[in-house]
Amino acid sequence: MTAAVFFGCAFIAFGPAFALFIFTIARDPLRVIIFIAGAFFWLLSLLLSSLVWFIAMKASNAEDTKVQKGLLIFGVMFSVLIQEVFRFAYYRLLRKANEGLAAISDEETSPISVRQMAYVAGLGFGIISGAFSMINILSDSLGPGTVGIFGDSQYYFITSALMTLAITLLHTFWGVVFFEGCEKSRWWVIAVVVCLHLLVSGLSLLNPLYEGSLPPVYAVTVLMAVWAFFSSGGSLHNLSLLFTSKRSEVESS
Repeated sequence: MTAAVFFGCAFIAFGPAFALFIFTIARDPLRVIIFIAGAFFWLLSLLLSSLVWFIAMKASNAEDTKVQKGLLIFGVMFSVLIQEVFRFAYYRLLRKANEGLAAISDEETSPISVRQMAYVAGLGFGIISGAFSMINILSDSLGPGTVGIFGDSQYYFITSALMTLAITLLHTFWGVVFFEGCEKSRWWVIAVVVCLHLLVSGLSLLNPLYEGSLPPVYAVTVLMAVWAFFSSGGSLHNLSLLFTSKRSEVESS
């Protein structure tokens, strides 16, 4: 049973993200480099956040539950802000790199667009974020022990996997929208991305009240998916053409 829980939760949490990586990134060396660099920037943000958290914990009273709860909320919010700062720093780095690639190219154009870089970088942020949030939970799912035997929720592993899936996809969508806001100097777009990131992270503090955290998080995920679709150049006309072509293929077969 523990193996089934492990593989089931792992596939839920990382299946869609790894499918995106395999089919859209893995075959292009430049995209792989951008993906890995994006994951590295997220790790840098985690390192800085962890350092601040460690200092705050050492400087506080470990027996004061109110202080510890306040530090937990502070740590989550500070980590989100640091992640977005590093996202912006990565955008600036990629923008400079893109200009350099265009300068040395024979066709005087970059081999990858800013929108493509935004998607790849966002997926890099998302997968590494999901890995760090889920790896210990997956390890515990292998046992020994029985979830909920002492009255706790029996849905801990599955809800954790669903939350990880949402966060991974959200980082991808946030990356696309964030980069588009930077490109067009729409600072309100960047502010909305940061606020939604803070909201989603704050909702995770409601757990184990999963009915209060998961539905709003997935509502934000759907909203950001639609926004990212249109930000990346999608349109209703594109969707209609897609479904029309699919319908014609089915009829011809």
